[in-house]
Amino acid sequence: MSVATAPQEIFDEIQQESIQIDVLVNNAGFDVYGPFSEIDLMEELKMIQVNLVSLTHLTKLFLPGMLRKGYGNALNVGSTGSFVPGGPLNAVYCATKAFVLSFSEAIAEELQGTGISVTTLCPGATKTEFSRKAHMEDTKLFKKGVMDAKTVTEIGYQAMVKGDRLVVAGFGNKLQILLFKFMPRKMMTKMVKDVMSSDII
Repeated sequence: MSVATAPQEIFDEIQQESIQIDVLVNNAGFDVYGPFSEIDLMEELKMIQVNLVSLTHLTKLFLPGMLRKGYGNALNVGSTGSFVPGGPLNAVYCATKAFVLSFSEAIAEELQGTGISVTTLCPGATKTEFSRKAHMEDTKLFKKGVMDAKTVTEIGYQAMVKGDRLVVAGFGNKLQILLFKFMPRKMMTKMVKDVMSSDII
């Protein structure tokens, strides 16, 4: 999905096979961890392509078919990082996930009454290959405890089936997001920087 032509190629292949898509799950994504000034530019541009551009492109391609049928579901995977005003040591990733939440909520309202729902799933730290590939296992965020992927998946699926527009996975994550609403933005960024820090950074 880091290649710009990938969404169209996926869509074309599905069309050629006459496969009917009723559910679109935009779950592809990755992270590049560390100070913005030190991270490789090409890796960040790939992340923007995967987390943001490809998600938008796939949604644009598959939505018209759902509209013609009058039913369908889209599940877009955001993050607890979708709610922070920037994420120090995770700046571009959090910015892409903020886009996912904003974009998804907007089109969910546009599609009200069409039979199509758009749900944003916002998990926190989850036990997958994500943290290892991003070299984030040593951060406080992942050391303080993670949710298992099966639980997060079930939460997202149930929310999508009900047509919920937003679901934050896990009580602790929900509490964190609630606290963010009452916290000054500067204080929030300092707190996020601390949570994202490790012995390496």
